[in-house]
Amino acid sequence: MTFSAERRTRRSIAWSSLRLLTLRDLKVRYATSLLGYLWSILDPLLMSLIYWFVFTQVFDRSVGESPYIVFLLTAMLPWVWFNGAVSDSTRAFLRDVKLVRSIALPRWIWVGRIVCSKGIEFLLSLPVLALFAVFSGASVGWGLLLFPVATVLLAALVLGIGLLVAPLVVFFRDLERAAKLILRVLFYASPVIYGAGDLPEFARPLAWINPLSGIFALFRAGFFPDQLDWGLVGASAGITAVILVCGILVFRRAIGGVLKEL
Repeated sequence: MTFSAERRTRRSIAWSSLRLLTLRDLKVRYATSLLGYLWSILDPLLMSLIYWFVFTQVFDRSVGESPYIVFLLTAMLPWVWFNGAVSDSTRAFLRDVKLVRSIALPRWIWVGRIVCSKGIEFLLSLPVLALFAVFSGASVGWGLLLFPVATVLLAALVLGIGLLVAPLVVFFRDLERAAKLILRVLFYASPVIYGAGDLPEFARPLAWINPLSGIFALFRAGFFPDQLDWGLVGASAGITAVILVCGILVFRRAIGGVLKEL
């Protein structure tokens, strides 16, 4: 077997293993659940309804656009993917120590399967967004074509952060709790319940250093074209690329020590 053929074989085995582990995660998660897949949409849906009620029925809303429920869901659904994947990545190796030690697979797969399983849940939740868009009378524009671009960018961002976090948590266990705290703060620091343009002048730099700002703008562009800021999108894409490259480099350097530590 030539070197190139052997390399293709290893790559094929790796992708096949990623698919099997992703499906395994989904089956384990919903095997004993009566509602099954519905659990993947209940959390973002209920949170969106709560914020919709607070900002439209209790207070006079001064942020976002109408229909506000669609405005919320276009960011809340990808946020759930981001939050769940980053949170689960902190235990990517610790949850399956025996499998990580014994199975000779590329170690990035243990992070990749989390990104993929959460991504599939995100895709399965999109019919909810479509239903609310139809019933609320939301207008649809050409920006909907940017939805796949936003999905790819978010997947790259989540993978980069996962590759950074997964090995570091093995060495620094407090990082797991720190990550949950940071995610809680990041939710309110990201344009989920508001748009990047709603930030006061002194807080505008926060949107430019937060890669989620441009990504959420892309998700919203199909329904709310005014949310699209190409400069913000470019900044988010650049930061995402840096995080992904850093994640790959850190992961490669740390994985040997991780296997010894487990």
